[in-house]
Amino acid sequence: MMKLRNFFVFTLWAFIAMSCSAQSKMEHDQTNHNKNNMAMTNKKTQNFEIQKTDAEWKKELTESEYRILREKGTEMPYVNKYYKVDKEGVYVCAACGHKLFSSDTKYHSGSGWPSFYAPIDSNAIITRPDNSMFMHRTEVVCAKCGSHLGHVFEDGPEPTGLRYCINSVALDLKPEEN
Repeated sequence: MMKLRNFFVFTLWAFIAMSCSAQSKMEHDQTNHNKNNMAMTNKKTQNFEIQKTDAEWKKELTESEYRILREKGTEMPYVNKYYKVDKEGVYVCAACGHKLFSSDTKYHSGSGWPSFYAPIDSNAIITRPDNSMFMHRTEVVCAKCGSHLGHVFEDGPEPTGLRYCINSVALDLKPEEN
């Protein structure tokens, strides 16, 4: 009985220690994100230009699009629509058509999802903390409709050092207009 109690005490202690460490890391990461001028906002206080009810979104989007764009889902890596695509054009939000990324900033990160080192414009996207799934990440959403696009990480190439890891389902590729 003593061994079982010791096990639970140790487990509780380890959980608390990891939580404190994670909180410290999150505060450090938050500071670094702010240094990179990545505007962090809260969805509850964010007003987007396009406002629709869940019923309206469900009517307009496919089941897969709704799961990813509105419920913050993630598609399977390596087998998605734009992972290996090298065509020139502009990637727009699949929910509202807002311009998000240029093919000029797309690169092969090896992550399994389309990756970009910068948005097409600093006002095209909004980033905000995402502490779901026992991880600290930075979510990327469309600045026009608030749809979930993916996440941004600080392990990308120059010139930004950022990797915008975006779900293919959240994007549509529009050919460049001459």
